Amino acid sequence: MDIAEKLLQYRYHISIAIAVSLTFSLVLYAAPRFLSILHYFWPFFASTTVFLVAIIAFGGVSKFSNESDGEKAGDRILDDYVAAGRLEHVDDHVQVSG
Repeated sequence: MDIAEKLLQYRYHISIAIAVSLTFSLVLYAAPRFLSILHYFWPFFASTTVFLVAIIAFGGVSKFSNESDGEKAGDRILDDYVAAGRLEHVDDHVQVSG
């Protein structure tokens, strides 16, 4: 009787474990195989790999060419833009007050 009492005590746990294992086995049975998924998506994986390699290759080349100049790329352009904006602001201010 001791085993029967333990089974009755854990009947919900046992039924949940059986339901979860049945659901998991049905999902595994119905799901496509990994090789089928890989076969279907291989052009996407290949093109993404080529794209990432190209970004890394060209990014590394342009980074080294900009470092030899001693400035970050665009700092000079940004400085010219900011300086031009300040001069226009000063010119407008001078014209209004003068």
